[in-house]
Amino acid sequence: MKVAIGFKLRQCPGVTTVGLRLNWDDYTREEQRIIREAERIYFPTLFYAGSLHAAGKSIFPSASSYHHLGDKARQLSLFRFLNIPMPRTMLFAGSLRKRQAEILANFDFPFVAKKTTGSGQGRGVFLVTNREELKTYLQTCPGVSYIQEYLDFKRDLRVVIIGNRVVHYYWKESAPENFRTNIAQGGQINFDNIPEEALSLALKAARVSGIDYAGFDLCESEHGWMVIEANINFGTEGFHAAGLSLKRMLCDMVMAGEI
Repeated sequence: MKVAIGFKLRQCPGVTTVGLRLNWDDYTREEQRIIREAERIYFPTLFYAGSLHAAGKSIFPSASSYHHLGDKARQLSLFRFLNIPMPRTMLFAGSLRKRQAEILANFDFPFVAKKTTGSGQGRGVFLVTNREELKTYLQTCPGVSYIQEYLDFKRDLRVVIIGNRVVHYYWKESAPENFRTNIAQGGQINFDNIPEEALSLALKAARVSGIDYAGFDLCESEHGWMVIEANINFGTEGFHAAGLSLKRMLCDMVMAGEI
């Protein structure tokens, strides 16, 4: 029996979706049984992914996908350890004054500042051009500060990895007067002239990091292609624009035994 906790496979024949319940005892005995006996559990959610992986269950997406794509600080640590090319990025912790001083000692204006969590679809991403904007970011995002060099590009490349292959890719082009390329922020989708070397980099980054379900964002710089970041909760606008259904694609891959 194929079992899912999250709802992405809810309409997939042959997959039983039990849904997310915060207390294990809220599942019926039958639901508990099929979860325990399932050969693989699909979309276990961030809440259950770590527990199921620790218990020895096979899950999709992988534990690495959930662990590293839900927190940019952990993702940065992994990608840098694996020598995945990225724009220059650093983390800073401590008091507001300490973080501000250390950031200004390492970065010139402008630079990009992000929340380490909850920054999907361009939310929680700031272009910092002066001290006042930096102070606002630090007050808005207490804790660890994620600072990345600003690269003046008008588009980046979204590459979607499912399982062990690239399944979709497209340019995200920024709207006028907006440095963010996110479609949710007014960005446009373009399918023209996708470079093979960028697709290869995204696939390599996914494989070496154990990530099997993600939307990788890449940009080209004078030093070559770089991974900006990767997200497990990527938008589906690029699929719709190409006449594709992510849910149908996932179901087909599950039924074919690809994931």
